Amino acid sequence: MSADNAPEIVLSLEVDDPVLAGRLAKLLGSVAGIRLAASGEQAAATVVARDPRVMPDDIALTQRELDVLALMAEGGSNKMIARQLGISVHTVKFHVGSLLDKLDATGRTDAVAHAARRGVIEL
Repeated sequence: MSADNAPEIVLSLEVDDPVLAGRLAKLLGSVAGIRLAASGEQAAATVVARDPRVMPDDIALTQRELDVLALMAEGGSNKMIARQLGISVHTVKFHVGSLLDKLDATGRTDAVAHAARRGVIEL
């Protein structure tokens, strides 16, 4: 609790750009009712800003898998994805299977959700 006994919101920052992270920390640190979480402290919310061009280290997707994933996120069927990318439906099925394995997903929707949460794609 802050000095006036108003509840505090504890925030953590996950920002790739150190300059931006510093500016945000300074700005948020001066806002009444907001406190930045200490290292290892549980936060009520997290401010996340990642470079979308940077793939998480533990996920290695090929460009074609990223293309298939983007079309899956738009709700494309295997047939539509195949037409759009100029590849066979069999090849799309292969890429979808590979995506499910690499993203540890149980299905197409789960793969898209995992990818979005991990910052692989933006919805």
